Amino acid sequence: MRGPTTDGLASGRVSAAQEPHFPPEVEENFFLPGLVEGSFPWLTKITLLVWLAVGLLIVYFLWAYRRPQLVPTKRQWMAESLYGFVRNRMAGDLIGHEGLRFAPYFTTLFCFLLLTNLFSIIPGIQISPNSHIAFPIVLAVISYVLFIWVGVRRHGFLAYFKQALLPPAPWFILPILMPIELFSTFIVRPVTLALRLFANMFAGHMILLVFTLGGFAMLNATALLAPVSVVSWLLTIALTLLEALIAVLQAYIFVILTASYVQGALAEEH
Repeated sequence: MRGPTTDGLASGRVSAAQEPHFPPEVEENFFLPGLVEGSFPWLTKITLLVWLAVGLLIVYFLWAYRRPQLVPTKRQWMAESLYGFVRNRMAGDLIGHEGLRFAPYFTTLFCFLLLTNLFSIIPGIQISPNSHIAFPIVLAVISYVLFIWVGVRRHGFLAYFKQALLPPAPWFILPILMPIELFSTFIVRPVTLALRLFANMFAGHMILLVFTLGGFAMLNATALLAPVSVVSWLLTIALTLLEALIAVLQAYIFVILTASYVQGALAEEH
């Protein structure tokens, strides 16, 4: 039979073990669980949304061009208008005639970003894959590799990096300008391209979540706060419209910056 001192120590150890850990471990909240428990842990909601976006775009353009006509139907006109907007306003205006060969990729990129961004305001989905940092990073790396590959193919490996890192300036300023050009062109560009898209979509998702759940919290708190919950939900509606505008703008900005990087890589002078 244990003495009181031993029992007290044992109970103390149990109570200490039951105390919550501080600071709380929240890492698991940033990694979504698999949709199928125990199998395919990589198949998350975010991954499924990316596949859904790709499938919807393929089906839409195949449907729009199933029976192309000289006088386009409404669905053909919508698809052609979307392609024409990217070709003329992004590839053509920024890069010029050479930009037309990049128009298919820019159109695909714009449509994919637009659709995945709009997922954040669609009921039942209400999250964008681009609010998960991995996908903006992958898209930024593709744009990064694209403009470097274009520059190397146009000018040659050494000539391109010489042109990118040695701007026309007096020789005594070059030791200062070269690290700046290296940092801004080959480090800052892909980082800011990914972070801009991620930060806007993540922040928009969190703001909508705060106002929506805040309305329910105030409704269930006290009678005095119940009317304020209506204001919170009205702000949610207004912010949803703002989020739709941001979704379009972020898709446009990502593609327009990619086009400008390609234009800079093709240019004969820095």
